[in-house]
This record gives sequence, structure tokens and C-alpha cells, in this order.
Amino acid sequence: MTQLQSAKAGILTEAMKIVAQDEGVEPEEVMKAVASGEAVIPFNPAHKNCHPVGVGRMFTTKINANLGRSITHSGKGDELEKLEVALKAGADFVMDLSVGEDIPAIRQGMLDASNKPLGTVPVYETISRLEGDIPQMDPNFLLNVIKAQAEQGVDFMTLHAGLLLKNIPHAMKRRMGIVSRGGAIMAEWMMSHNEENPLYVHWDEVLDILVEHDVTVSLGDGMRPGCLADASDAAQFSELETLGELVERCRARGVQVMVEGPGHIPLDQVKMNMEREQEVCKKAPFYVLGPVVTDIAPGYDHIVSAIGATSAATYGASLLCYVTPAEHLGLPDAEEVHAGCIAYKIAAHAGDVARGLKGARARDDMMAAARRDFDWETQFSLSLDPQRARERWLRTRAYTDEAHSDDHCSMCGKQFCAVRTSRRIRDLATARALA
Repeated sequence: MTQLQSAKAGILTEAMKIVAQDEGVEPEEVMKAVASGEAVIPFNPAHKNCHPVGVGRMFTTKINANLGRSITHSGKGDELEKLEVALKAGADFVMDLSVGEDIPAIRQGMLDASNKPLGTVPVYETISRLEGDIPQMDPNFLLNVIKAQAEQGVDFMTLHAGLLLKNIPHAMKRRMGIVSRGGAIMAEWMMSHNEENPLYVHWDEVLDILVEHDVTVSLGDGMRPGCLADASDAAQFSELETLGELVERCRARGVQVMVEGPGHIPLDQVKMNMEREQEVCKKAPFYVLGPVVTDIAPGYDHIVSAIGATSAATYGASLLCYVTPAEHLGLPDAEEVHAGCIAYKIAAHAGDVARGLKGARARDDMMAAARRDFDWETQFSLSLDPQRARERWLRTRAYTDEAHSDDHCSMCGKQFCAVRTSRRIRDLATARALA
């Protein structure tokens, strides 16, 4: 039985118990959320070393790190290094988006090395293994790839099944057209053959495969906007309507499902997009890329998108797909993977605090106490990036006049430190109260 089938039957699985313990909630609450479809636990039993992770609004907001080789750069060893970096930086999920050669071997290496759920986009491998032009993709071969990946242990799959033939003209009116790699592949095949999306046509067969291996569906947003000018348009929302239909079909079959969300969205439209998905897709967990809230900051898109991701986490998203400084420029290296993960851990946590998630602010309150007390070691331990915090502090000590004094930093110095001044004010207030 899948996690969803078990939950509907009132069976509390070991994965549900683990998630409950990690999240600090009752196991029965987890089971109820999974049964309703408002939470998912992507957890393929064939992924032997995987630690179950819950996705849903009752849990902390999670982050995903996209990894994988391109046809021009990177390989198995590089991606394993990036995987290690991502996991160390706190990624809750990872995706192998590899294209080119040796994809099954790369994926196996990542499955073996990752104790977190791993996702894929099966159409990438399908195209990589076929000869000739992309429009010659064989739908039956795509189903075979989905089956092979499920058997190998993939925990969740992005499937662009909601992009229909009738939606494509909407996208051609856009400034950027279709920017989703998987969406563009499917749209070109449909236009070349004048046939409907094969994933949509064969959706029952896809679900037969996924239910057997408890693979969670991540319904891909093939029509996500690639610039602010294309945000919240007919192409995007017509696909979303189909995704809502597919959510219900997944749940009816016992397959866990989450929905992928928009790319480039102005900040003032983020709340509306989060709420619209929750309504159309019956509160299925929302998995968003960013959103990227301005188009003019290449090299800093991890910051730009973290702004949107914080808003998304506040208003409805459950899983944030990171963006790195390399976005729109090239394949990220290990350092950029680290930067993307930290930016998104910040966004996820800030969103949890903003929406009042129980216990979310506890770590911040402990940090405030540690700063008040100049307890540097506790500050480092509470940091999202302890190594970076410690390294920067040591640089301060290197040029502070009183090199071994820990009760101030070089921002204000000892004489002008407001925290030290506050201590003296507090002492004065106490003395007067006792007088």
C-alpha cells in the first residue's frame, strides 16, 4: 500500500511516525493530513537509505536542490560532490535533472548517497536515450522510463501532464513562450504530431506504475511564466485547471501528489497565485520555483527568488525549489549550490515565522538571547550556516584592538556597542528601582 492508501485505511506507517517525530506533531495528525492529500511523504521503499520527509502546510517549509549534469558540463563525480554540499547545507529534497549519457548510473550514485528523497523528470532521460530529433519521442518508451526509474527507487517524479494541445496557442502569445524544459519538450511533440499530451492520454497507465512503487507525483508546471510580463496569464492558469483535475485522479488511485508552481511572478501577485493553487488543486502541497520577483538581477537570482519564496511560504507553498546564483547563466557549481540552499533555508524559515507555525520562532528567540549575552558559540550553533558565521567572526577578531575580548564586535567597537550600553541602562534601572 502507498502512504496515501495506508492513511485512508487508518494505518499508521513507520514513515508517518518518523515525520511526526521530526515535526513535533502527533502521528495521527500526520496520518489525517496524508489521507486528505494535504500532505505527502515522498518515500519509495526501494530507496533503502531514505529518511522520510513530510511536505504540507502543517509541517515546516521544505527546500529542494536541483542537481544533475548537462550535455556540456559536469558528470557523475561532480554531481555527487554537489549532492554532498546540498545535503550538508540542509536540503530536504534533491532532484537529478541530468541529461546526456549515463543517466541511470548517475541517478543510482545519487540514490545511494542521498538519505533524503530524490526526484527526477523522466522525459529528460527519455529524450537523452533516443536518437534523432526530439519530436520523435515514443510515448511508450516514456512509460518504460517512468517504470524503470520507479523500480530504481526514485521517490517523486515531475510529470508535465497538464499541458494540453489547446493551451499551446496561449503560450505563443507570450514574450518568453515556454521556458520549462519539460514543458517545451512535450509541447513540441504535441505540435509536431498534432496529438494530445501522451502523459495526459496515458495517465491511468502512469498511475498504475506509480502506485505499485509509491512514487509521489509532482505535477509539472510546463506553462510557468519565464518573465514578469508573462505572469498569471491564460497559459499558466489554463494548465493549472488541468492540474486540479489530475490531483483528484491521483488521489482516487491512491497516488500521493503535489503541484509545481510559477517561476517569474511580481511580488504583488504571489499571494494570489498561492491561494488560487490551493483552491483549484484542493489543497495539494504546492512546490514552487522561487518565484523570481524581478528579471534584472542575473548573478543574484538566489536573492531575488528567495524574496518571492519567503512570500510563497507565507501564503501557501510547502516546498521551495531553490534557485542558485547561476540561474539564467549556466550550470551551478558546488559553491553556488551551497549559496542557493542557504538562501532558501532562510526563505523557508522566514515564511514559517511569518505564518505563525508553532515553534518556528523558538530558534530566533534563542539567538536573541545568545547575542545579548555575547555567547558566540551558541550563535554559531543556531546559525543556518555555522561555518560562514564563524569564519566571518574570526575575521573580526583578527583586526579588533582587543583581540581576545568577546563582548563586542568591530561594527561598533567596545565603546559604542549598543548591547553593552543596554546592559548599563538595565543596571541603572535596577539600582533606581531598589533605591
